[in-house]
Amino acid sequence: MLLSGQIVLPDRVVPGTVRFEESGIQTITPSHDAGRRYILPGFIDCHVHGGDGADTMDGVAAIRRLSAFHLRCGTTTILPTTITRPWNEVMDALRAVAEVVSAPQPDGPEIYGAHLEGPFVSPHKLGAQPPFSVSPGPDKVAEVIGTGIVRVVTLAPELEHADSAVAAFAKAGVRVSIGHTTAGYEQTEQAICRICAAGGVPGATHLFNAMSPVAGRNPGPVAALMCSDVTYAEMIFDLHHVHPANFRLARRLMGNRLLFVTDAMRGAGMSEGPSQLGGQAVEIRDGAVRLPDGSLAGSVLTLDTAFRNAMREGGMSVAAASALVSGNAARFLGLHDRGRIEPGLRADFVVMNEDFEVTEVWVGGRQKI
Repeated sequence: MLLSGQIVLPDRVVPGTVRFEESGIQTITPSHDAGRRYILPGFIDCHVHGGDGADTMDGVAAIRRLSAFHLRCGTTTILPTTITRPWNEVMDALRAVAEVVSAPQPDGPEIYGAHLEGPFVSPHKLGAQPPFSVSPGPDKVAEVIGTGIVRVVTLAPELEHADSAVAAFAKAGVRVSIGHTTAGYEQTEQAICRICAAGGVPGATHLFNAMSPVAGRNPGPVAALMCSDVTYAEMIFDLHHVHPANFRLARRLMGNRLLFVTDAMRGAGMSEGPSQLGGQAVEIRDGAVRLPDGSLAGSVLTLDTAFRNAMREGGMSVAAASALVSGNAARFLGLHDRGRIEPGLRADFVVMNEDFEVTEVWVGGRQKI
């Protein structure tokens, strides 16, 4: 099979043809008459609650539906994400993700696993999370790890049992993402060190959001996360959650350890108006999702829009913007077989026209869109 166009590589865009099979990418051949469409590595979303009216917490059918929706927007690898609800509901959602993974859908992306965003979050930094947070005690941590499906866990390092929990998750290969936290600079730095000492990879959940801001005498968690040489960080770049100047600052400091996520809720792809998140009423208006008090409540973002925002509002090149929605997340997750267009890697592609609109999506060498 062949795809011709402007091939987006990690450091440049070259006209040419990609030859591939279901087994992977075979060759990349330069050509001056390859056409004007763009061929990008498939997008990877590490943090997504829902879309097309469906939510991860709703179970198997909903997970398949939201995944199929995000596939149409270029996402070829996805981590359905929980929200803070009673423990039995969270575990039910993880089991549902595991069931979907065990029976892949022919019209969807690869579901790599789950992101456990709740309930190990601070009750004082819930954001749009419902008030069911709990401490990550040993029994609950063991139960989560025992599912074998969690790839990323959001955890507030100031919680009781957090020190032992981050070590246990890290040793199990789960990426520990610091977020929904009241921790200060020093406590965040210590958590990063504990994750690394246990052989883990530290991350940050939606950088700048649901954490204290940087202040002159109180740098807070944001400064600790951005100044770390090893920490990755998610960002919701829908132009509501983060100002473009803060995006450029984070990108300058973190380089290829910054990755875009959608944090999309069930209203993504739906008309504006009333919706629901974790049992709470929300309103979608002017491209943002808000609780009745005006607080942001997830997003209706898709990764193709985040990619365009990076170029139009963030000043990124095509190659740099592509890394934000593919290669950087692949490195964070330890997925060395994707995130770049390179011989030997998976044949996951997003084909876009000259206006950077998605026209084709390929997963594992098969055309899905």
